[in-house]
Order: sequence, then C-alpha cells, then structure tokens
Amino acid sequence: MVTVSTSPAAARQNDPRRWWALGALVASMLVLGFDMTILNVALPTMAARLGASTGEQQWMADAYVVVFASLMLPAGLLGDRFGRRRMLMTGLGIFLAGSLIGTLADDVSLVVAARAVMGVGGALVMPLALAVLPALFAPGERTKAVGIVSAASALGAPLGPLVGGWLLDHFWWGSIFLINIPMVAIGLTACLFLLPETRDPASPRVDVVSTALTAAGLGALIYGIIEAPGRGWSDPLVLAMLAGGTLLVAALVLRERRMPRPMLDMSLLRDRAFLLNAIAATLVMFVLSGLMFVLPQYLQAVLGNDAFGTGLRMLPMMGGLLVAAKGAEPVVRRFGARAVISGGLVVLAFAAILGSRTDVGSGYGFTALWLTLAGAGFGFTVVPAMDSALGALPVERAGSGTGLLMTVRQVGSALGIALLGSLLAGAYADRLDTGGLPRPAADAAGDSVVAAHTVADRLGTPGLGESANSAYLHGMDLVLLVSGVAALVTALFAAALLPGKGALPPGKDLLPPDEGDGPARPADLGGARSDARQ
Repeated sequence: MVTVSTSPAAARQNDPRRWWALGALVASMLVLGFDMTILNVALPTMAARLGASTGEQQWMADAYVVVFASLMLPAGLLGDRFGRRRMLMTGLGIFLAGSLIGTLADDVSLVVAARAVMGVGGALVMPLALAVLPALFAPGERTKAVGIVSAASALGAPLGPLVGGWLLDHFWWGSIFLINIPMVAIGLTACLFLLPETRDPASPRVDVVSTALTAAGLGALIYGIIEAPGRGWSDPLVLAMLAGGTLLVAALVLRERRMPRPMLDMSLLRDRAFLLNAIAATLVMFVLSGLMFVLPQYLQAVLGNDAFGTGLRMLPMMGGLLVAAKGAEPVVRRFGARAVISGGLVVLAFAAILGSRTDVGSGYGFTALWLTLAGAGFGFTVVPAMDSALGALPVERAGSGTGLLMTVRQVGSALGIALLGSLLAGAYADRLDTGGLPRPAADAAGDSVVAAHTVADRLGTPGLGESANSAYLHGMDLVLLVSGVAALVTALFAAALLPGKGALPPGKDLLPPDEGDGPARPADLGGARSDARQ
C-alpha cells in the first residue's frame, strides 16, 4: 500500500505506484459512467420481458440518478471522517451488491431496488475517487490526473449505449448489470493495495438529521426536475417535490449555520477559487447534458442507426475530450486556468451553435465534426475547472468539498436534461404534423420521434416519419442554440471573474498554517499539507 509520509509531495513524485492507483480510480469512474446511460438502450427489451409500464421504466432509469445525486454530500463527509480509501472501497462493494441484484432480478421492483443500491455505491465512489487525488499527486501532476479521471467518467456515458447495445445483441438483458462485476472487482483489489488512507479525525460527526435533510431535499428537487419534462412543470407532484425539496434544503442550510461543526461546510463557498471553478464546471455540465440528451434519438430515429451504431457514432466527442484531457496540463501551465477555461467554453459554444445548423440532409459527417469540437471544448473547460476547485481544498476537507462539488455538478446535469428536454419536447410537438391521424395515433406520435416512426410504419404513412424527423431537428437545433448561448455567457463569466494566471497557487488561500509548524512550505501548497493524516 502507498504510504503518506511526512513529506507527501516527494513521496508521490517518486512512487510509480501512484499511476497504478490512478488506474484503479479510472476503472471505478468508468463503470459509474456506464451506468448513467447503459440502461437506456435496454429499457424496451426489459419492458417487454418484465411487463413494465412507462412509469415503471422511468423509475428503473431514475432510481440510480436520484439516489446518486442526493447522497454525495454525506458520502464526502463519511470519507473525511472514517477514511477515504475505506469508504471508497465500501462504495464499490455496495455497487457490486446492487449489480448482483440487478443480474438476478426477475421483476420491476427488484430492478428498481438494484438501481437504487447502485446509486448509494456510486454516491460514495464519485466524490472520494477525486478526493484522494491530492494525496497521490503533486500540483504539477494533478491536472493530468484529474483529466484522466474526468475522461474516464465522461467516456462511460457514450460507451454505455455502445456496450449495452452489443450485450443485448449477444446476451440476455441482465448482462448490462453483469458487466459491472469484473470491473468493480478489479477496482476493489487495486484500491486495497495501491491507495493511501487519508482522513480528517477532526471532521464533524455524521449528523443524522442533516444527512436526512440533505438526502430528502436534494432527492425531492432532482426527482421533480427529472419528472418535469414528462409530467409538465405545473403538475401537482412536480410542484410539490420542488417546493418540498426547496424547504428541506433551506432547513438544512439554517441548521448547518448554527452548528459549531457543520456537515455542509459553507465556509468552502467563501473561497473564490473553489466557488467560481465549481460554478464553471456545473454550467458546462448543464450544456453537455443537453448535447448528450438530444444526440441518441437523432442518431437512432432520424439517421436510422441501431443501439450499437449510436454508441459508436458518439465516439468523436470522446476523441476530442481525450485530446483535451491530455493537452490541458501544458496549456494551463502556459496560459493559466482562466484563459483555458474561457477558451474551452468558446469552443464548446461554437460547436453547439454549429450543430444547431443541422438539417435533414446534413448526414453524419457534419455531426462528427461538431461533436469532436464539443468534446475538445468540454475537456479544456472541465479539467482545469475541476483541478482548480480541488486544489483550493485542504487535504483534510477534500472529501466533503469534493462531495459538494460533485453534487452541484450533478444538479447542473439534471437541470440541463430537464430544462432542455422540455424545450425539445415542446418544439417537437409544435412542429409535428399529425393532420388526418386518429387521436390515439396522433397522441402517440407526439410523445417522441421514435414513437412517431413506429406509428408511421404501422399505419403506412411515410409523411408522418418525414414530419417527425423535421420536427425533431427543429427542436434539437433550438436546444443546441440555447446551449451555445449558455456556453458563451459562461465563457464571459469565467473570463471576468476567475483568478488570473498570476493569482495565488490553488489552495493557498484556504490552507491554514500547520499548528506549531510556522508558515506553510512551498512543497505543501496546492492542496497538500505536511500533516496529511493516515
């Protein structure tokens, strides 16, 4: 096992096993990325085999996301207090148990339960996989490490449909859960032998009331956001969830402000570097979630690809992301994080606006072009933003701070899917021509472009399919245009407010001096303290 010595920076730079440890984190993050999207391609098959209704299919998809996002803050605190490696391995074990339940499930309720259990495990893995990076890498290498881990997480999303489509072509639907088991087992073994144990014994005790408020409040908010596109923003359940979630989160903040040792460390938000980089990372996730939401239906229904072909055609985005992740470190060193983040957002905005020019005759080549640019823009934005935010955290508060960072990013993703999904659905329904169709068929065609093609094939009305393609592209172009404008606004925000190249090194303004040790030494800056605890 890697040991955190009294001179952690030197130990990290000289111990080659830190890169093997990074491999363990990559495996963990990759499997989480899979499970964000892999179920989508399996839902039609599972619905047929299990007799699931539309609402039950939504629960199968949403149970993971809601639990995952609502528990990340308490998970970060548990890592700070009881050991980040220990809790990371616990999360992987819980994720493994959920995958086993899903593999053996034979009814809808068991699948929903499996996805919820996997969400609990994912909530522990996601923030703690990033929180251990400052204990493994010196500031000069941390940008590269964050880029690799971020790329692994992002790579899983488009690989989910690719892997899921291949598995469904060759095996039964439970294989989409079975694929997790060997990957998690590798991650557990590597974490046991390669990761250092770090904790903060002085961190706050786990507050059951605050934990319940956090989970219930964020869970209600995210559930309402996810349900809003399908039910409508004025639906009583959606309004009740959003109002109830807001009240619960407000009660949490009021409680935490009165606590001498709060679970939700609001003082982290007073640090300009952490706050602004967290906001930048969250806003870019909002834009990216919009791109990822509109693409699969366009590639499948409009261009006519199957599930495997859809995943394959989303890979250019990953190519751009991998290039950006590899090149971020030297570019940030040369120009500074603010310039790189702003420039990445401009590239992302250009890609989205270019994509908004897609029409029925554009073909895949045009899509591959703007997808590659979007991946590069995303990589050059999120990697330095995440690295700067992590670098602003002292090591002993890395778990809780990373939990807060990942929670707001996840909320940004949910908002992107909900708001941009509603925009897409409204624009599609307004443009779709269902004249002359029976009312039930017209209602079904208005649900989605996939349903419209099914209705067109059943009734023998090719004009409906053409109208659906045109209407969907209208909605997709509108979503991409809004995403591009949002990215441009975020670029201006980043250029105006983020610290410049000559600012203090990441983490310096948050690091308190070591008790009794005098001023912090240069090797300790950038998120590494000389008193990192076992």
